Amino acid sequence: MKPLPNEHAQLVRQALQNAQTAGDLPAFEIPAIEIRPPKKAEQGDYACAMAMQLAKPTGMNPFEIAEKIAKHLPKSDFVGGIEVVKPGFINFRLSEDWLKAQAEQIIAEDEKLFTLDIGTGKRAQVEFVSANPTGPLHVGRSRGAIVGDSIARILEAAGYTVEREYYFNNAGVQMTNLGNSLRVRYLEALGLPVEIPAENDTTFYQGDYLKTFAQELAAEQGNKLVEADWRPFKEYAERKMFEQIRATLKRVNIVHDVYFNENSLYDDGLVEKTLQRLDQNGYVYRAERSENPGDAKAGDHDEENAGKGKAAWFRSTSLGDSKDRVLVKSDGNPTYTLPDIAYHVNKIERGFDLLVNILGADHGAQYKVVQQGVKALGYDPSIINVIIIQLVKMIRDGQEVKMSTRRGDYDTLDDLIDQTSPDVVRYILLARSPDSHLNFDLDLAIKQSNENPVYYIQNAYVRCAGIFREAAARGLSDEGADVSLLGAAETRFIRKALELGEIIELSARGLEPHKIAFYAHELAATFHPIYDEVRALHSDIPADVAKARLRFYRAAQVVFKRVLTLMGMSAPERM
Repeated sequence: MKPLPNEHAQLVRQALQNAQTAGDLPAFEIPAIEIRPPKKAEQGDYACAMAMQLAKPTGMNPFEIAEKIAKHLPKSDFVGGIEVVKPGFINFRLSEDWLKAQAEQIIAEDEKLFTLDIGTGKRAQVEFVSANPTGPLHVGRSRGAIVGDSIARILEAAGYTVEREYYFNNAGVQMTNLGNSLRVRYLEALGLPVEIPAENDTTFYQGDYLKTFAQELAAEQGNKLVEADWRPFKEYAERKMFEQIRATLKRVNIVHDVYFNENSLYDDGLVEKTLQRLDQNGYVYRAERSENPGDAKAGDHDEENAGKGKAAWFRSTSLGDSKDRVLVKSDGNPTYTLPDIAYHVNKIERGFDLLVNILGADHGAQYKVVQQGVKALGYDPSIINVIIIQLVKMIRDGQEVKMSTRRGDYDTLDDLIDQTSPDVVRYILLARSPDSHLNFDLDLAIKQSNENPVYYIQNAYVRCAGIFREAAARGLSDEGADVSLLGAAETRFIRKALELGEIIELSARGLEPHKIAFYAHELAATFHPIYDEVRALHSDIPADVAKARLRFYRAAQVVFKRVLTLMGMSAPERM
């Protein structure tokens, strides 16, 4: 099945071509045709307003143009009526008979319902989470995980071959601090005298998870590591923490295809090659201070990164940046910018047609520098698409719960799953646009009522499942049903169900997975009143009508399962 706006647009395009061939319209290049639902439901199901757009190239009145288009529209099974209204709108009504027949088409497509061809033959990569393994995943990081995986699911529904990637950074100061923190906890676990850094010490991780790791390490190694430096502790903490992160993600139905280790960029020499290529292309200079400081002030991050002495600078201002950026500090160590550019060169050279990065709000400027970097190397930066994830506030009893990885003072994703469910976590973190701040209301999340949107949506599927359990117990089947016996209430739901193709297309093109969450709630809101009105198993319902209604509920069940799967959620048989 194809999105209905696209089907109507194809009809209008054919009508324009027919009108031009017949001489009713002059020759002109046909622009993109936009089909939308009209502002008022009584005006029809879809509307086309392009006649106003064609007034200038044709020199004709928009209403006259609309009449010509309507006259030459090809016959179609899905169009039940056409109305031309001033100043030049063409309103379409879907055929009721065709709508009823779509119940069978929905059932036939099943889990492939509205699989589109937008990305056919194309490869997409979605990189998300990519958190340093310094602590368990908390809600803030988890939002990016849910958004990233949902985008991957939508792109798959749009026809792309998708890879999910985790950029694994196990180097840097944070990981050194993690190793030192575990070393302190290890000595403590052995009962040796050790000074525990104060809570305000920004180099020490306070979380209880390190106490657990230390106890396990002490049980495994005894006192063999008493004289060791931070390195074996960093390796142990990294391994244990990453195992935990992967297990946590799996609980919310997320599994990455690729775990890309940042160190490989250095081992393969790509970081150095990237610097050399930027230099050869004239985008690198070496100086103690920036030649183009832009809005930099005293204490500016890039100026601090330069260090004391000559640093290697990226002349990013020549590509539209507000200031030049440090690539390599005066001590010879690269900043984040250089390996980030190298990493994206690696991605592009792997042959992806679409790259999607899910990043936190603090990375808003960095990704633009990366795009400028790949452009300086001769690549097309437009394939790099960045979704910025805004902050999440945990709300309990009407009060915000402060979170800090370093202090260990936060609700982990595992905590939230334990208190609610994987489905609740996924939906609530998905149900707002990523660029909006989100309040995670734990009190609402644990409610088992229609106030909870997750319960409300899943209960629609559960109601369908319950109907079929009862039908099976009575020996009733929906096979061979005459769906032409369905009524107006059922076709009202089918109309809403057929919007799914359009929602998938909009979500895929705009990388906006929250649209699926909005639609899921609207779909449930359409369904529940119909469920109360349309009985399939009542004794006074004629057998042939009952069978048709069972077929309708079979189609509804397929649609809800498809929508829940797109959001990475389960379709429970009972609640």
